Amino acid sequence: MKKVSITFLWMAVLFNVCLIASNLFASKVFMLWDWCVLPGAVIIFPISYIINDCLSEVYGYRKARLVIWTGFAMNLFFVLASQLVLLLPGAPFWDGQEAYQFVFGSAPKALVASLLAFLAGSTLNAFVMSRMKVADKGKRFGLRAIVSSVVGELADSMIFIPIVFWASGIKTVLTMMACQVTVKVLYELIILPLTTVVVRRVKESEGVDIFDENISYNPFKIKDI
Repeated sequence: MKKVSITFLWMAVLFNVCLIASNLFASKVFMLWDWCVLPGAVIIFPISYIINDCLSEVYGYRKARLVIWTGFAMNLFFVLASQLVLLLPGAPFWDGQEAYQFVFGSAPKALVASLLAFLAGSTLNAFVMSRMKVADKGKRFGLRAIVSSVVGELADSMIFIPIVFWASGIKTVLTMMACQVTVKVLYELIILPLTTVVVRRVKESEGVDIFDENISYNPFKIKDI
């Protein structure tokens, strides 16, 4: 019988919450400096990559892959449910339809782009963490955490931004990609000391430190945990 720990479960739940909250926060856009336009999701979305790093580092690629797919499924469920509620006729005395539409009424193109970008970025993040850990024999956690985040965030941005903002022009697309990747990676750099402490303590309390040798990196082998 395959089991997971309470710590693993809490991390998986937090991962899913970060993804769904990002959908809600993304409807607000703000300016950082004079050239950097960011969605509100940037406040919480990088946390999902930090959790991804912890899961990959402690429990290995296969369990990280499982959590990534649960995140995809729960995110899809949330999106579909929100669209269904959007179709329901509002009560005569309720005047919040316009606000609800603004928050939850994202174009289907943006929703599809978001799901695909998350799946690709998170999977690449876990893959890079796993391969670098084996190559480094478990050393230099900080380096692989940052490298994997750069790869994952870049993949995420390269899928989502061009699909949604291509009509804005190539210059705008490239600027937004550079801005989002830079800010998200800086976010993870700042919080890296805390991430390192969490990873070390989880390894100690769980008695687990998986090295992914001779495993399949097929992203669709969800049952292989």
